[in-house]
Amino acid sequence: MSQELVQVIDQISKEKGISKEMVIEAVESALVSAAKKKHGAQRIAVQIDPKRGDIIMYAYKKVVAEVVNPDEEITLEDAQALFPDALLDGEVPLQIEFHGFGRIAAQTARQVIVQKVREAERDVILKEFNDKIGQLVNGIVLRHEKGAYYIDLGKTEAVLPAREQVPRESYRRGDRVRAYVMEVRDTSKGPQVVLSRAHPDFVSRLFEMEVPEIYENIVEVKGVVREAGDRTKIAVSSKESQVDPVGACVGMKGSRVQAVVRELRGEKIDIIPWSADPRIFIAKALSPAVVEKVGVTEEDRSALAVVADSQLSLAIGKKGQNVRLAAKLTGWKIDILSESEYDQERQKEREQEIEAAIVEETRKMAEETEAAETLEAEAAAAPSAESPLMSIEGVGKKTAEQLAQAGYDTVAKVAAMTDEDILAVPGIGEKTAQKILVAARAMLKS
Repeated sequence: MSQELVQVIDQISKEKGISKEMVIEAVESALVSAAKKKHGAQRIAVQIDPKRGDIIMYAYKKVVAEVVNPDEEITLEDAQALFPDALLDGEVPLQIEFHGFGRIAAQTARQVIVQKVREAERDVILKEFNDKIGQLVNGIVLRHEKGAYYIDLGKTEAVLPAREQVPRESYRRGDRVRAYVMEVRDTSKGPQVVLSRAHPDFVSRLFEMEVPEIYENIVEVKGVVREAGDRTKIAVSSKESQVDPVGACVGMKGSRVQAVVRELRGEKIDIIPWSADPRIFIAKALSPAVVEKVGVTEEDRSALAVVADSQLSLAIGKKGQNVRLAAKLTGWKIDILSESEYDQERQKEREQEIEAAIVEETRKMAEETEAAETLEAEAAAAPSAESPLMSIEGVGKKTAEQLAQAGYDTVAKVAAMTDEDILAVPGIGEKTAQKILVAARAMLKS
């Protein structure tokens, strides 16, 4: 029995991929449950020798003055006969024989072993595949249900959901599949590993496998964008000036990139040299089109790329795919114009600038004319020191002529006259003189 138990423990450990210690712990728990079924509800401990398979079972009994329940209690006298240090109200371990388990106890033991092994297996799988999130795994197709493929990874079964599959890819039972571990879910039925072949990082991991410079961190993948099944754009840079990042990814005669393309079943791949200058990066990201010039607006991260007329459809791509992927890769909103469209836009802008300049000049001239007319009107309406003498109250045409002949030809001069000065002017009486002086001085003060 002892050696058979050791062999069973070894077999379970190898088949389930869990440690012998965890299997032994499961068996011990099962034996404890079975012993409780036979010996009653008492505290029982089981120890298994991992080398020989010997099983030692103890039942802990409480030391009391008078026994009421023999299954759980022992007198102080009996306890001290076995354990001289035993104390009242303490506990002593009594070895019990491991035999004679009934059918129910045996079933309980079997159920506990199965449950404990499953829990241990679950923990091992969770830990192992949580460590593999973001990595590639290989498996064999088991079945296809409701659009999802179920993949045998050896220790567990993984799922490749429909949304993570590449369009137009299909598999049969027994096909080998390489996929990217996206997440590991802890469900009531056990760990569920979710795979993907459509994730952008699936491509970067494939390049890491094929390009030693990426694996050794000499070449860095700066970004990957993808429309699975059609086209991928990957931006790379080198940490060493003598290493060409694009050349490293392409490989001798394209061997490295072709290996990735084969795994992706013909998906187009654009390898872009990353640049800190957004103009250069945007121009390269629109590959395979050749970009003539790029203008950027930092505030809203928008860019305008100009290409030759013959390159316009290539730059935009089928249904806008090329420019859409370039925008995702660079993080800039990209508009594309052909050279002829760009020239037309520039011509329109120049015409608009000229028109705006003409409108502005016309506006300024109108404002200047209006200002001049306003000044003239104000000058005509407001009396001043140079106003005609006839604007003075009490001064008619004849009086004005007399004042002018006497040398007083302005309102200011009239206002400065004394009573003697104005009375000396022919034709001006005393009342008229006072009226004229008051009026002239009032005009100057206003």
